[in-house]
Amino acid sequence: MPAVAVAQFAPIADTAANLAEIRRLSQVAAERGAGLVVFPEYSSYFEPQMGEASVAAAQPVDGPFVAALADIARELGLVVVAGMLERAEERRFSNTVVALDASGELVATYRKLHLYDAFGQRESDWVKAGDLDEPRTFAFDGFTVGLQTCYDLRFPEVTRRLVDAGADLVLVPSEWVRGPLKEAHWRTLVTARALENTVYVAAADHPAPVGAGNSMIVDPMGVELATIGEQTDVALAWLTPERIAAVRQVNPALALRRFAVVPKG
Repeated sequence: MPAVAVAQFAPIADTAANLAEIRRLSQVAAERGAGLVVFPEYSSYFEPQMGEASVAAAQPVDGPFVAALADIARELGLVVVAGMLERAEERRFSNTVVALDASGELVATYRKLHLYDAFGQRESDWVKAGDLDEPRTFAFDGFTVGLQTCYDLRFPEVTRRLVDAGADLVLVPSEWVRGPLKEAHWRTLVTARALENTVYVAAADHPAPVGAGNSMIVDPMGVELATIGEQTDVALAWLTPERIAAVRQVNPALALRRFAVVPKG
C-alpha cells in the first residue's frame, strides 16, 4: 500500500536554503514511510511580489535545482515533486512542476496553464502560461499520477482532462494566497476535484502568513485523509486502488457523464 506525503513549507528568495528545507522534509517523509512527497509551487525561489529577481532566479529544467532534487530522490528512494521557476524568455519565466522518480530520473514536467490574474494579482506580468499539450502522467506504485498547479484548481476541466488521460492520483503544488474566504475556497476546491473525478488529490501549499496552509490529501469520496494546519510539516496518507474501484462502483459519475473536455484554443 503506497504512502503519499504533502510537505508544507514557506520557500524564500534563497534557492540553497529552500533546497536544504526540501531535503529535511523529504527525510521526514521517508522516515514516516512515504514513497512520494509533493512540495509547494515556487519551491525553488519565492518572493511575495514577483519581479526581476524572480526572472533572474529561474533555471532550466536540466539546471542545478532539478539536479539537487534528483539527488534527494535517489538518496532517499523517494519520488519528489516540486514547483520551480523555469527559465523561459526575457523578462518572464514558466511556473513549472517537476517530478523525479526514486532513481532520480525526471519523469514528468508540467507548466501552469491558468495564471493567477485574480484577487488583485497579475501573475502573467512575469509568468508564461503553459502550452495546451497532451497531459503527461507518470506511474507510481500502481497509480497513474497527474500534475496541475494552484489556480488551475478553479478550472475543473484541468483535473478532468488528467483523469481522461488515466490519472487516478492528482498532485497540486500551490501557493494559495491568504485572504477573505480563500481558505474556504482552497478546502472546497481540493475536495471537489477529488470527489467529482473519484480520484485521490494531494495538494501542497505555503503556510501562513503568505499562504493559506491546509495542505491536504483527499480520497475519491471526498474524505479528508490528512491535513496540515498553518505550520511547516509533512502529512501522509496511504492510498489503495481498491478504494477508487469501490467508490466508482457506488458513484459511476465518470462513466455516466455526457460531456468531454475540449481546449478553448
